[in-house]
Amino acid sequence: MSGSTVETAADLPPDARQGLRRLVIALADAKRLMGIRYSDWLLGAPSIETGIAASSMAQDEWGHARLLYAMLKAFDMDPVQVEHERSSDEYCSPDALDRPFEDWAEVVAGCVVIDGAMSACLRSFAGGSYEPARSRVPKMLAEEEFHWDMAAAWYHRLAKASEEARTRLRDATLEMLPSTLAWMAPEDSAANALSDAGLTDGPGAIRSSFEAVVGPVLAELEIDLSTAEARSEGWDESRGRGPGGPDDDAIERARGDRNRMLFVE
Repeated sequence: MSGSTVETAADLPPDARQGLRRLVIALADAKRLMGIRYSDWLLGAPSIETGIAASSMAQDEWGHARLLYAMLKAFDMDPVQVEHERSSDEYCSPDALDRPFEDWAEVVAGCVVIDGAMSACLRSFAGGSYEPARSRVPKMLAEEEFHWDMAAAWYHRLAKASEEARTRLRDATLEMLPSTLAWMAPEDSAANALSDAGLTDGPGAIRSSFEAVVGPVLAELEIDLSTAEARSEGWDESRGRGPGGPDDDAIERARGDRNRMLFVE
């Protein structure tokens, strides 16, 4: 992508502006939910050191989410309302984050597949023409490098640990891939409007970026990422994901319902 930069969303045609709004919310929601799923494992990780790493990654994701939600001011939206007052069926996060990770194999698969998909989207966004993304997203990507290093190391470790660990990791990976691929590189009018305006790469290029990074890791379990198919049944174009939404517990935590009377912004 090349050409002049876009300083504000108001400078975009309506279809591109709508696509950009969806992208920002999708990335922010994904980060918010990913942070919650990591936080579930602060005390349940295989070691104290790994629990500390999960804590650090959760904090990174929440920080990134806040920065992304703040970008919604360009659409005359209140970031506080978006972050703290929406219902589950308004979230644009990946389907694979709708429920908690049940075991450490799912955590590792999620770190590789879902976090890897978010980073592929962010790389494309940072390289596009939208100036707020060009200036803010590279720092997020730099912090994501730690997440990737841990994810790849643990994936390799579980793939070699035992037949049971290998099977659980493979099953978790294959379960997450179809819906995550659809979320990451949707083939719909909103995504096409973004690429046509130079705000992101096209879906095919985003997927290629993902495959280049994630593919060699999944190959350890003989998963050929180039043949994996996206699943888009029940696709909700307004949210850029499938039907449904995060579980009630995650939504309550994301919104801060249990401490609403004490909320201070």
